This record gives sequence, C-alpha cells and structure tokens, in this order.
Amino acid sequence: MSRRSPRPLANAIAPLQDALAPATLLAAVQRAWPAAAGEAIAREAAPVTERGGVVTIACSAAVWAQELDLMAPLLMEKLNAAIDVGEVVRLRCVTGPRERR
Repeated sequence: MSRRSPRPLANAIAPLQDALAPATLLAAVQRAWPAAAGEAIAREAAPVTERGGVVTIACSAAVWAQELDLMAPLLMEKLNAAIDVGEVVRLRCVTGPRERR
C-alpha cells in the first residue's frame, strides 16, 4: 500500500535538529519555550541570553515583561521540567528585540 500524501517535513528534520542543537541551557530553554510559555506568549517574548542559570526573556512591550515577571515561578517550573541541561534559577524579563544580543 503506497502513501498518497506527503509526510510532514518536521518528522524528518526533528532528529537532525536534536543532533545539531548545542548542549547549552539557553538552547534547551529556547526549544522548550513555545510549549512552556504557550503560543500567545511565545509570539511576544523569547529567551535571548543565559548566564549562571538566569535566562533573559526579551519582550515586545513593557506590559509583557511585567506579566512574565509575575508568571516567572510557573514558567521556570515548566521549563525545568522540559529541559535536561542545567536549571533555570531565575527569569529576567526585559523589553527589547527578540533576537540574541
């Protein structure tokens, strides 16, 4: 029996992506962020740096930074449950560009 529709490309790329991803806390947090934070938050904020377990989250607006500060304990719990490299000890939420600084 032949397959009539194409398979999702993500199925083929996922193992390669996992193999090539750096084994750092920041990379692990960036991979886990959309699921841990949720789609709406992930559109407005993203992890950009990490130092000593403190992950900086760049937010599109000050109101998002303030909201994420309030949600930090829950987000850290979800992130730490989803990652296997290191531990997030604090989220630092700032307003700014959501690409790496």
